[in-house]
Amino acid sequence: MQEQQGSLEFLSNNSITVLGLIIVVATGVLCWLAWHRSGYRMQTGWLELLRFVLVGLVVVTLNQPEWLKTQPPDRRSTLAVLWDQSKSMQTRDVFENQDVSGERKSRAETIQPLMSEDVWKAGSLSNNGNRQDATDLNIVFEPFSSQLDPADEATDLNAGLSHVLDTHTNLRGVVLLSDGDWNVGNSPVEAATRFRMKGIPVFAIGIGSKVPLPDLELVRMDAPTYGVANKQLRIPFVVRSTLGQDRDVRVTLSVNKKATVTKMVRVPAMSQAQENIVWTPGAEGQGTGDYTLNLRIERDAEELIPENNEISAPISIRKEQLKVLVIESYPRWEYRYLRNALERDSGVEVTCLLFHPELPDVGGGRTYIKRFPDPRELSRYDVVFLGDVGVQKDQLTVEQTRELRKLVSAQASGLVFMPGRDGAHNSLISGPLADLYPVVLDSATPEGVGSSMQGYFALTASGQRSLLTRLGDTDLDNGEVWRKLPGFFWYAGIKRAKVGTETLAVHDQVATAAGRVPLIVTKTYGTGKVLFMGTDSAWRWRQGVEDKYHYRFWSQVARWMAYRRQMAQSELIRLFYSPDRPNVDDVLTLHANAIDNVGGPLDRGSVVVQAISPSGKTQTIQLQPGTEDMTGLFVGAFVPKEPGNYRLVASSSETGASVQTDLSVQGLNREQQGRLARFDVLEEIAKITDGRLVPISEVPSLLEYLAALPEPAPTVHRTRIWAHPIWAGFLIFLLGVFWVARKMTGAV
Repeated sequence: MQEQQGSLEFLSNNSITVLGLIIVVATGVLCWLAWHRSGYRMQTGWLELLRFVLVGLVVVTLNQPEWLKTQPPDRRSTLAVLWDQSKSMQTRDVFENQDVSGERKSRAETIQPLMSEDVWKAGSLSNNGNRQDATDLNIVFEPFSSQLDPADEATDLNAGLSHVLDTHTNLRGVVLLSDGDWNVGNSPVEAATRFRMKGIPVFAIGIGSKVPLPDLELVRMDAPTYGVANKQLRIPFVVRSTLGQDRDVRVTLSVNKKATVTKMVRVPAMSQAQENIVWTPGAEGQGTGDYTLNLRIERDAEELIPENNEISAPISIRKEQLKVLVIESYPRWEYRYLRNALERDSGVEVTCLLFHPELPDVGGGRTYIKRFPDPRELSRYDVVFLGDVGVQKDQLTVEQTRELRKLVSAQASGLVFMPGRDGAHNSLISGPLADLYPVVLDSATPEGVGSSMQGYFALTASGQRSLLTRLGDTDLDNGEVWRKLPGFFWYAGIKRAKVGTETLAVHDQVATAAGRVPLIVTKTYGTGKVLFMGTDSAWRWRQGVEDKYHYRFWSQVARWMAYRRQMAQSELIRLFYSPDRPNVDDVLTLHANAIDNVGGPLDRGSVVVQAISPSGKTQTIQLQPGTEDMTGLFVGAFVPKEPGNYRLVASSSETGASVQTDLSVQGLNREQQGRLARFDVLEEIAKITDGRLVPISEVPSLLEYLAALPEPAPTVHRTRIWAHPIWAGFLIFLLGVFWVARKMTGAV
C-alpha cells in the first residue's frame, strides 16, 4: 500500500476571514472584561474561556475546514493498444519505405510488429535518458471491429473506444491502430468526448494509403432476380478506375463458372464507366433453372488491388408467358404494328379489344374479344395498353376504369397510355384513372398538335440510363440510334409531367412554360407501373430496319411492367417483393395477390409468408389485407439479417394455395478492400482528446511522447469537517456544557 499524506485546508475568502478575526478579538476582550469584573474568580475564568473557545470553533466552521488525504495510485498505469481487426484491414496498400514499386503488405500485416508489450514499454524512458521501471506500465491489447454477426464485416470505432474506457482503470493513454474506416455505430466523437472529460489522450496511428492506388474496381452488377429463356438479358454494371490513363477493359460474364460473354469497355482515367453486358439464356445450351452469374474484369498491368475485380449473383431462368390486353378504337398504324409485334413474341399472349365505331359488332377475329373483361378475367392480364379510347358511349365505363386502377395498384400490372388524335384520353384525366395519368394534358389542344415538320425524340439523363429506352448495346450506340430514329408529325397536347414521375424522352424542339414537351413518361402507382407514350408514330421506327427497334422497345416495356408479377406465382397466389435484391438489414416489403376458388380476388382471408434463412432459421410473417382499391392484396415486411439465399413460402389457409421462391440477400460489404484510409476520422479523435495522429512510419516519435506523459494524478479524499455530523455534535455538546456551567455559577 502506498503511503498516505494528510493536510488541513480551509475553503474560505478574505471577507469571512477578516470578519472571523474581528469576532474572535471582540469576544476575547469581552471575556477578559467579564473575568475582571468578577474579581478574577476561578469559576468565571473557566466559563469565559469556554465561551471564547465556542466562538472560535464557530468562526472556524464558517471558514469550511476540510481534511485532505492524498493517496498515490495503488495500481499500475495502463496503456491500452486498440487495434482494428475488420476486413478493410486486409487491403494491401502499404509499401516498404513508401516505395510503390516495392513489396506490398496488407494493413493488418503492417500493425503486427506493434502487437508486442516490449514495443510500448520501450517508451518508458524519461526525458533525461534514464529508464523508468517498465513494470510500472501495464500494456493491454484490445481488438475491435463491430457488434454485428460476423463482427469483421464492419467497423464501430465508437464502441471500440467506449469498451476500453469502461473496462480499464488508471488509463495513461490509448493507442489506436486503425485505417479509420468507420461505417456502423454512433459517431466516434461521442467516445472521444468522454476521453477528453477524463483527461485521457488517444494517440492514433493511421494505417493505409491516403491517396488512391492504381486500381480497377468492379463497383456493382445489377442483375435481375430472374430472366426468360431465349430472351436477351441486359445486365448493367459499373467499373471505376484510379489509373492515370484511359483503359480498354475486358469484362467477362461467366454462367456457372463457364465463360459465356465478353465485352470491351472504355474506362476513363480517374473516373468510372457505366455499361451493360447482354446475355441470352439458352443460347449456350442453358435451360430453365437456377444459375450463378459471375462478372469479372481483367487485371491491368498497373493495378495494385485485384481483389475487387469480381462480383457474383444468383439468377433464375424460366419460361414466360405474359398476358397482354390491347384496347383501341380505330385500328391506327401504331395499333396494327404494336399488335403484330406482340403476337410475334413467343413469350406474350396478346388479346385485343377494338371499339371500331364503323363496325356493328365488337371482336370477331383471332385474339379479339367481344367485351371488356370482368374483374376476374381482367386480373389475369400483366399489361394493358390503353389506346385512343375514353369514358364514353360504346367504349369504357367509369366502373371499368376503376377496375383498371385496381389492377395496377393492387395486382402489380402495368398500364400504357397511348393517346390519339380523337382526344379520347381527356375523359380519363378527371375519373378513376386521374391519379395514374403521369402528365397534365393541355385542354387548349385536346386533339393534339400536328405539324408538317418532323419532330424527334430527345432522351433525358434518366432516359440515357434507363433499360426501357436501350436500343443500342452501349451508351454511345444508344444515343446514336435515338438521334437517327424517324420522327413524328403529331404528338399529344401536353403541359408538363406530374410530380413523382420520370421523364425518359422529350420533344427535341418544342417546349412549354414547364420545359420541353414530355413524350415518354413513367410512374409507379401502388404496386404497379404506368407508361405514357405521347406520339402515335413509334411504328415509323421500322423504316429501313423492319422490327429491330420498334419490337425491341415494346418488348422491353411489356417485360418491365410485368417484372414484379412474374417473381413467383401459381394459379391461386402470387408473391412479389421490393427491393428485388435487398441487402442485409434492408426492410423487405412483401406483397401477395391471393385468388379465391372461383377466380376472383380473395377479399376475406389471410396469407402467411415463411422466410427460411440460409442458416435454417424460419421467420413467419403474417401479411395484412389491403383496403379500398387493394382488394386481394396482402402486405407485410421483414428484415433479413443474414446474407445468402432465403426461401420464401407464401400460403393461404382459405384456398390451400402456396407458392415459393428464392430470395438473394446481399451482404452489406461495408468493409470493401481498396478504399482509402480515413485519416480525417482519426485526426478528429486525436484532436478532441489532446492526443496525436501519426503515420505508421513515425511510431518511434510517438514512443518518446508517451514516455513524457505524466503519471495519473493521485487520489484525493476530502473530509468536510464543517459539515460532518460528529463536528456538529461536538459543538452542540460544548454549548450544553456552557449553559449548564452558567446555571451552576448563578450567571443565569
